[in-house]
Amino acid sequence: MIVEQIRAAVRDAGLLGGNDDLPTRPVVTMLSGGRDSVCLLDVAVALRTAGSVRALHVNYGLRGAESDADERHCAALCEALEVELEVVRASRAQGEVGNLQAWARDVRYGAAIELAERENALVAAGHTASDQVETILYRLAASPGRRALLGMRAVEGRLVRPLLGVTREQTGAYCQARDLRWCEDASNDSGAYARGRVRHGLGAALRAVHPAAEANVLRTAELLREETELLDGLVADTLAGGRSIEIARLGELEPALARLVVVRLAEQAAGTYVPQAGDRVQEILALGRRGAAGGGRLEVHVGGNVSARIENGVLSMVRLPPR
Repeated sequence: MIVEQIRAAVRDAGLLGGNDDLPTRPVVTMLSGGRDSVCLLDVAVALRTAGSVRALHVNYGLRGAESDADERHCAALCEALEVELEVVRASRAQGEVGNLQAWARDVRYGAAIELAERENALVAAGHTASDQVETILYRLAASPGRRALLGMRAVEGRLVRPLLGVTREQTGAYCQARDLRWCEDASNDSGAYARGRVRHGLGAALRAVHPAAEANVLRTAELLREETELLDGLVADTLAGGRSIEIARLGELEPALARLVVVRLAEQAAGTYVPQAGDRVQEILALGRRGAAGGGRLEVHVGGNVSARIENGVLSMVRLPPR
């Protein structure tokens, strides 16, 4: 039952099949060897035509013999499913600083996108509903702004996440029903990483408060995504497709809309989300009044590498060079 249930859910979502476009494109599945990626690969093989699925495994060599065992496991699985496997072996430069998980993520996605571009393929990641909840909780703690609550998108360019409607427990049940073994990475449960602390600390605490806590988080994110589309349209209409706004017009807007407009202008300049820019609306308006009295160009840093520039009564945003 669980096998048919998950395959039907993925088929109905249309990310690996079910419409006129996707079945004709190959798909590269990111295969770590864990339960979620093993489930994803098996579902992709079941839904797609023979030979249209490839797998990518990255061996970071961070866990010694365990890393090599994971690679061998992925190779055996792909042989059994008759899927071509590409293995990338990566190593971090000695003495390199920075977030280890961020480095591994950049390597993994970089390799997947490179392979997909050669094949004009999609990239499928095995993120589940459980991962979605953890992502939302982490971003809520670490990032300001409404977008922190939206979670991961099901489609981002070539990247698709077909299992976002499936829990981690369900992927495990699927693998057991299909007699598919998976690898356990102990670092996923380690309190050394923020994701592990969210999973076993915050997530467990929420379930203790209410058994439907995770489902409620997911439903809230779904509603917020729908409302965000509406708000984004309102901001676009306010800017009329432009990249600037008259200060007088900005001052007439409702405070929430003015904040969203300033954030959008900053995002257009930076190429990334700059939610803290919305906190500078009153400062920008005050600067605009000074500019009206004295003339000339005035600027104020609004976060990230973005500066708000006011000239001739018009607000625009400019990207600053990296510090």
